Amino acid sequence: MTTQSHLTYVLRLADTALILGQRNSEWCGHGPALEEDIALANVSLDLIGQARMLYGHAAKLEHALTGVAKSEDDYAYWRDEMAFLNYTMVELPHHASLSGTAAANRDYAVTIVRNFLYAALMAEIWPALETSTDTELAGIAAKASKETRYHFAHSRDWLVRLGDGTEESHRRTQAALDQLMPYTNEFFAGDAVDDEMAAEGIAPALAPIKEAWQRVVALAAEEATLTLPAAGARLTTGKRGLHSEHMGFLLAEMQSLARQHPGASW
Repeated sequence: MTTQSHLTYVLRLADTALILGQRNSEWCGHGPALEEDIALANVSLDLIGQARMLYGHAAKLEHALTGVAKSEDDYAYWRDEMAFLNYTMVELPHHASLSGTAAANRDYAVTIVRNFLYAALMAEIWPALETSTDTELAGIAAKASKETRYHFAHSRDWLVRLGDGTEESHRRTQAALDQLMPYTNEFFAGDAVDDEMAAEGIAPALAPIKEAWQRVVALAAEEATLTLPAAGARLTTGKRGLHSEHMGFLLAEMQSLARQHPGASW
């Protein structure tokens, strides 16, 4: 039987993929090298493709719950900020200082560290979801697992190259890790939704995912000659719909065309 927790869990996955895809797409045409411009564009397309599959699944779950028919566009373009359930970390700008707003202030180290921390998480979650009792979600996970292995390899390679590179690249990568690590607490802050999904075999339990993720991150940080900061006690709440001040600006840009031309198709 479909439950609200089931729908919420799928939307959390979808929203996080969509918002990170949107953020990474901001480098399109502005990457530090042509190869990286193309690589990040491909990562963005993969993430948005994952979101589309998950939104399609969410639409079926919501229809079973409420009888309301929705499309992937309804989820992406016609929901307000508090309806999105993504991790806070993925909505943050690419700035070493979160007070920055100018595109010129983008820091590639922030992008790489964020992509690595998220890809390391999903490299554990997607394979676990391949055995989900939700067979459609398991099928989505099988495709996403292959893409995520590339995302992980790409971001880990650059983490090591930047961290163990020049004095300046090391400094900036360490600063990005220090800035972003506290946001990862939200990955493992389980709630009733997570507990119910694990109990029903739809999603994995968070404790073993956290242990595996910590090992992978620690090994990469060591190879990159980076000091892994303590995550501390900070707990963000994006997965519950309570976001940073940056989320509204991101949505305004992402949704502007659809909202200017409601009902349009192309």
